[in-house]
Amino acid sequence: MYDLKLENARVCDGLGNPIFPGAVAVEAGRIAAIGDIPEKAKKTVDAAGLVLAPGLVDVHTHYDAQITWDNTARPSPANGVTTVIIGNCGFTIAPCKARDREVTLRNLTKVEGIPYQALEQGVVWNFESFGEYLSALEFRGAVPNIACFAGHSSIRIFVMGEDARRRAATAEEIDSMCALLGEALDVGAIGLSTSMSQSHNGDGGFPVPSRLADDAEIEALARVLCKKNKGTLQITRSNTASIQSIGALQKIAARPVQMSAVMTTPGFPEMTEQDMQAIDAQRAAGREIWAHVSPFPEVMQFNLKKPFPLENLSAWKPAMEAPNLKALRNVYENTTFRQAVKNELKSLVPFRFNGQWEVVTVVRASREHLQQYNGQSLADIGAQTDRHPLDVLLDIALEDDLETRFQAMTLNYDEERVQPLLDHPHSVISLGDAGAHVTFFCQAGTGLYLLQRYVRERHDMSLEQAIRLLTSHAADTHRIKDRGRVAVGAWADLFLFNPEMVGLGGNETVSDLPGGGSRIDRKPIGVHGVWVNGERVVDEQGLVPEPPRPGQVLREFDN
Repeated sequence: MYDLKLENARVCDGLGNPIFPGAVAVEAGRIAAIGDIPEKAKKTVDAAGLVLAPGLVDVHTHYDAQITWDNTARPSPANGVTTVIIGNCGFTIAPCKARDREVTLRNLTKVEGIPYQALEQGVVWNFESFGEYLSALEFRGAVPNIACFAGHSSIRIFVMGEDARRRAATAEEIDSMCALLGEALDVGAIGLSTSMSQSHNGDGGFPVPSRLADDAEIEALARVLCKKNKGTLQITRSNTASIQSIGALQKIAARPVQMSAVMTTPGFPEMTEQDMQAIDAQRAAGREIWAHVSPFPEVMQFNLKKPFPLENLSAWKPAMEAPNLKALRNVYENTTFRQAVKNELKSLVPFRFNGQWEVVTVVRASREHLQQYNGQSLADIGAQTDRHPLDVLLDIALEDDLETRFQAMTLNYDEERVQPLLDHPHSVISLGDAGAHVTFFCQAGTGLYLLQRYVRERHDMSLEQAIRLLTSHAADTHRIKDRGRVAVGAWADLFLFNPEMVGLGGNETVSDLPGGGSRIDRKPIGVHGVWVNGERVVDEQGLVPEPPRPGQVLREFDN
């Protein structure tokens, strides 16, 4: 007798094969049989003709802090996700010495939009080393499976302390970093993550530590991957980094490179096509580079206390360095600051904000006399009042005590250019940033959005093709074993859904962070069940009450 049988399903195996009617049986957490299964099970679920697919594999999340207080990794499981990769962009919380806890959390608050109060009250500091962190997660238990990158910035802070975000490392410090990376790979890191991105600034406006690494440092760390013959190298590249330079690092590491990100950018319509052509050339030369892409238009809500979309501008640095709200107001009122920002926007740089004022809108102003602007773009308000849109932004915010909520469409909203990226042979669906930017947006349902928008509404790809990209392809490119497929012997990570309805609802604000902090959420639609290693964690109503913790901390990966 099997432990579990899901019958009367339309089975989508995650490998791209046609959907077929049948049942799936589970024994000891793994798939034991598929097809016509007359044998009985301890638990039987009637799938009622819904699609049964592998659980989704989310390769770019930032649950590193949240998972220490919330073992559900909310909201990912309710979105069909059964495996998350955490620690992307070098932003991890392990290894971490007690002396560095505050700066680590303040950096996360700044770069990942997670309220500091939630981090301060929520993070359970029962570890110092990377191995102790993984063991702590195992001891606590989790709903989804978890794989964790060793984060470059955390390794840098562990070795260099406060200097990590101020200078290049010495040869001795680089040796210490390499030793820490080697230890992390030995105990189960999925690889090394790092960021070179100019938008990644930590507390006080300092660059995140990995941005201070010189070529000698990053190349030494890449050689550790090569020596160990383990892991994948995840790189969030800078605005100016060439694909050829990424390929040179892959040649040193001799391991897969996961490159974030290739996304359509305002003012640079041909850039994504050029990037993919450059990656194709690197692949032809034998260098395994995967371009991380997203189906989501990046739509961010923000206020001018934490204006993440604008912080890629070098002229915004005085605002990032402001020690308090009074000083920040003084910066915003300063005409020299305003002119410097306007001047920089005249020379477009390919990243989040390039002066696309027509798609920056006022969502909600607090003061009644400013509410006339709700729903209007800054470009339109500027035209009506004969002001530059930047002045409109700053004037409204200042008059509203910096409480005005704005919304910016920043990247990836040209769907005709996004679509070819999604099923490119050298791309990986990614960049949902689940667990991060919680006050700006919620893209934890990246997979559901792909199924909704690009399968059901736009008909750009088949359901089988989309499920393959979200499951076996995501797992295989990251060398995750026996997941992302409905196959005998694979782990029973399963996702039951209605393809005629599956998708996401609108944005809503929920207050479930430690200390009562708020985040943006989007409710899943059409999800009927999720099983992790054979145990049900989600039903038609969402996460089941007091869910089990069947998730595994993944420590072994394919070469």
